Amino acid sequence: MSTIQNICFNGNIYPKNELLFGASNRAFRYGDSLFETIHTNGTEIQFLSEHVDRLCKGMDALEMTIPADFKEKLKTDITFLINKNKAFAGNRIRLSVFRNDGGLYTPTDNTISYLIESSPLENDHYHLNKKGLKIGIYTDMKKSYNFLSRFKTGNSLPFILAGNYRKKMKWDECILLNEKGNLVESLSSNLFLVRNGILLTPSIESGGISGIMREQIIECASQLNITVFDDCDLTTEDLLEADEIFLTNAISGIQWVVAFQERRYFNKTSKILIETLNEKAFQF
Repeated sequence: MSTIQNICFNGNIYPKNELLFGASNRAFRYGDSLFETIHTNGTEIQFLSEHVDRLCKGMDALEMTIPADFKEKLKTDITFLINKNKAFAGNRIRLSVFRNDGGLYTPTDNTISYLIESSPLENDHYHLNKKGLKIGIYTDMKKSYNFLSRFKTGNSLPFILAGNYRKKMKWDECILLNEKGNLVESLSSNLFLVRNGILLTPSIESGGISGIMREQIIECASQLNITVFDDCDLTTEDLLEADEIFLTNAISGIQWVVAFQERRYFNKTSKILIETLNEKAFQF
């Protein structure tokens, strides 16, 4: 597996340890940034249009200036970075966008810079985890819905605190709640339940990220004639009453859950969906 040695900053390639910006960086000072995590298989970029569309909607919401031909530029730069790093298997691409230096809370202008990083993945397509995840619930810091909550922003403190709690509790993942006590999402994934053959997932208005993989799984389920309710207000009791639970994100695809409290689950639906997802993403 190749050692990743380079990153891409504003279209230019640099060694990964190169100092590119300083203490006045607005992402560092104020969390004035957005990011996307993208799966690639060699130079094939999975769901790039969907990622860039979400990114641009977030930039528009933050009143950042979107460069001309941004999607085409990002595709070119991601492909160039993969080739430069000779990273021709599965890769995780992290694409970060932040407002350029200047100003205090009020920016001097709204132009942006972007950084592309790559790191190797164990698999070049989506593999269902052999061992099911053990999950719990983090209750100390609640998420709330607003016009930014659906995007991946530089403010990740709820996830950081939940991650520390997960580690302390020795869980594989944990679920965050909103201010109403409803289930929102996990640290890095959207949440799905299966009950009586029906697929349930929290509404985006619950406060979760509008996940790229969430939408792909909903489309795959519809293709398989599985009924989907994507506007649910779900509670802890729904977890206990579910037949199956799984988590979805753009890097792992689907991860199935084996345990919550004393409840145990299987993965029949996850197995079916991940086959359809791989066909969709990689034309298997």
